[in-house]
Amino acid sequence: MLAAVERAERHRSGEIAEVPIWAVVQHLGIPRHSAPARGVRVQLDHLLAVGSLECSRRHGVLTWRLTNKGRRRLRATRASGQPPQLPESPQHLAWRRARTAAEREIGRFREELGESLDEAIRLLHADPPTHSDAWFELGQRLGQRCRRLGSASHCLYEWSEPQDRRADVDEHTEPGDERLDAAEQLRRRARRGGRRNTRLWGEGA
Repeated sequence: MLAAVERAERHRSGEIAEVPIWAVVQHLGIPRHSAPARGVRVQLDHLLAVGSLECSRRHGVLTWRLTNKGRRRLRATRASGQPPQLPESPQHLAWRRARTAAEREIGRFREELGESLDEAIRLLHADPPTHSDAWFELGQRLGQRCRRLGSASHCLYEWSEPQDRRADVDEHTEPGDERLDAAEQLRRRARRGGRRNTRLWGEGA
């Protein structure tokens, strides 16, 4: 339990270290609305009573964090040669699932984008000239398919495997961005928003 709280603390984005109970449940690999999840609160209350955890309230939600005593207890457990074992972390699970989905779908995404590009070529050479509505519709579809392929490419080739020692947060930056002017950096960061969100790929993915 202490190891789950500690890892949940490390994986919190920003400066807030306290973690809500649902985050602890996630790091224990327990379904959120299950009977074992309900038992987590009992264990947290026990660790609070013995001084290994402290509890506070943030925006009306109870949150937990390790005390110095809890950290010493966790270090002693690890030094004993039988360190606590945790399941795959939520952030590593998200990375693995996105990578698997990208590997499965990227071929189809490329093919569908190619079909849209072929359609654009046909419309360019149409006689009589293509109606504007067809261009607007195709432009929307092209944008969606380019973005979907870009997202899959990022998940498969560019998203580094997260490590448990720190939070894996997409800052929407890339090496070399510092050589760009401030306005271009802002534009690129804006375009990169949601690039790890496979739910945006649509139901077919």
